[in-house]
Amino acid sequence: MSENLHSSTLQNTFAAIARWVDRYRTILDPMRQFGSCTADEVRAMAHDLSLTPADLVTLTRNGPESARLLVELLKALGVDPKKLANQDPAMMRDLQRLCVTCGYKRQCEHDLREGSSAAHYAEYCPNAYTLGLLFESYSDENGEKPVRH
Repeated sequence: MSENLHSSTLQNTFAAIARWVDRYRTILDPMRQFGSCTADEVRAMAHDLSLTPADLVTLTRNGPESARLLVELLKALGVDPKKLANQDPAMMRDLQRLCVTCGYKRQCEHDLREGSSAAHYAEYCPNAYTLGLLFESYSDENGEKPVRH
């Protein structure tokens, strides 16, 4: 029995180490990609995407899931993220860029989980101003915002 326990503990330890190595590789991979580029190449890529080089590196390091909270927040506010992306892709990119670099992800996750995002996001969200403009400027003939559900 103690041999099975030892074997199980050893397997768990190796599995934890393997997960850590995978996460480490995931973090390093984007940096390796930029490591093979000159500063001018990174600047050119960032310029093509209307980003600063620092924002491009941050976006790459954080990965494609890093703006997930924006989609959840938009839905909590009654905004259809797909419609917004189709109607105003530049605004959606700007919202995503700010979300990726935001330092209030824990607060945002908490508010989303508690269902209180609509009441509190303006207190900390770097997208609050832009979202406010969105609600003021988009209206269709019915007086409703076309990006709303």
